[in-house]
Amino acid sequence: MSLITKENVFTEVLVRNNRTTTDGFITQAMLSDWYIDANLWAGSVYKWPFTEGRVSTTFASGGGTDSDEYNFEGYKADSFRIVTVGGERLTKLKFADYLIMKEESPDSTDKVFSDFNRTMFINQNAGLSGNTVCYGQVQEAIDATDEDHESVFTNWDREGNEAIVSKMSSYLKRREHQLDEAQAFDLEAQTSLDKIWKKIQDEQYAYQTSPDREGIFSYFPVVDESNSGAGRRYNEDQF
Repeated sequence: MSLITKENVFTEVLVRNNRTTTDGFITQAMLSDWYIDANLWAGSVYKWPFTEGRVSTTFASGGGTDSDEYNFEGYKADSFRIVTVGGERLTKLKFADYLIMKEESPDSTDKVFSDFNRTMFINQNAGLSGNTVCYGQVQEAIDATDEDHESVFTNWDREGNEAIVSKMSSYLKRREHQLDEAQAFDLEAQTSLDKIWKKIQDEQYAYQTSPDREGIFSYFPVVDESNSGAGRRYNEDQF
């Protein structure tokens, strides 16, 4: 059977485990819960390229005390890796370093951002304008009531749906108190995802850095040390 939709996955789980929803041991509600849990698990094991997203909005004053807070619904916490404003790329700081910069150099014009949980912080003094474009990981929306729901793997690498079937089977075996079989299904699910990730890494290995750049790493002085000698240089290993 082709594993494309939620209905296909449900059927495969029942067939492989010699079960039906009419035997009273497994209900449709249980399958739905297992489906959601298995999808969330499989979608978060790695930073899959097919869960990468891009959100764009006009740069304006945000919320919070310093008007530097932004929230983008539907994205995973701490997942934004690249942010540009008006076409200029910002440097990402560790959140603690961002707070130190705001405290010790509140008028800094450095083009930096950070994030904490689901909130992004962009330095309002950077003198930027235009569109804000953010690249991060999308949190999958799973509708277990939709028989035609497709996982994040369906249109990209359907082998991932095999992992979802295995993971759901492990939940079923735990309900049957067959812990050894449950662990075997867990291993099977993880192995399926590991194989997909290896293929992705093999492809990404061919990526090259632009010859115009001076290597992969470049130092970025976040705070100007020339000001009164009191400045500090934070996060010099940013790249």
